[in-house]
Amino acid sequence: MKLRTVMSASVAAAALTVAGAASAETMRIGITQNNVGVDSYQTTYEQAFIAAAEANPDVEVVVLDAGGDVARQIAQMEDLIQQDVDAIIIWPTNGEAVIPAVRKASQADIPVIVTNSNIAEQGFDFVASFSGPDNITQGARSAEIMCDRFKELGIEDEAQIVQISGQPGYTTAIERAQGFEERLPEVCPNVTLVETQPGDWNREKSQQVMEAFLVKYDDIDGVYAGDDNMGVGALNAANAAGRTEGITFVGATNFAVGYEAMERGEYWGSIYQSPVDDAEAALQTAIDVLSGEDVPFLNYFDTPKITQDNMTEFTKPVF
Repeated sequence: MKLRTVMSASVAAAALTVAGAASAETMRIGITQNNVGVDSYQTTYEQAFIAAAEANPDVEVVVLDAGGDVARQIAQMEDLIQQDVDAIIIWPTNGEAVIPAVRKASQADIPVIVTNSNIAEQGFDFVASFSGPDNITQGARSAEIMCDRFKELGIEDEAQIVQISGQPGYTTAIERAQGFEERLPEVCPNVTLVETQPGDWNREKSQQVMEAFLVKYDDIDGVYAGDDNMGVGALNAANAAGRTEGITFVGATNFAVGYEAMERGEYWGSIYQSPVDDAEAALQTAIDVLSGEDVPFLNYFDTPKITQDNMTEFTKPVF
């Protein structure tokens, strides 16, 4: 096993190349990630991806990170195409902006696997498979968690909620909001979503967004956040304002901080999603595509509901 660092001048960023024992059958797979430094989920994903590659003697991976910059990710795609890797995995920084680069890879006969957050539908013809969670279903399940809680509290006919969404233009953010907004009126038609603002997957920004909501609205019964990192930011704002009691907080990816807040009884529920499963599924999808396996276009892994009522059935997230 060897681990070496190489420098790509075209992207001006370091890339890790992780290789198993060299052989004529080695698959060389490149990955360009969204923004490893933005949250612990993506950091854990990268660690798990590298570990899975190191454990497979038939795989060599080139690991790149776009740092949240669309232009850098497009340049990284160009670099991987020039390196003539066997397959490319992309965690898109923007679901529409990366389509031309994905198309170029496809035209170079390099299969592209999209991981975690899908690209926009007009790019689907250039993608071999999507590996990740069903974000619309996650949003819908979060709406069901919220509605069930309101029914337990007897406020399903009068509750008002706010939403903190993810980064604008990011497919996961769009789909989780869509799933929530479509499902909520089906299960709780009299609940009012009064406003949505982006938290950009950032806890500090989400705290600021919630502070503004608390000033603007005297009556907030629920907060839906696109992930627990943002949800805990909202919870921190409510705690600081002395407004936590009576507000139901629901996320869409359970982080360790969300799990801990659930243990304290401050945060009601979320969706359980493992970054380790996410990373391993992406790498295996790429291997299966290169091996000629019959891989579904939408290769989802399950993400169940987690609330204070059933959280003992789940281990605390590591991210």
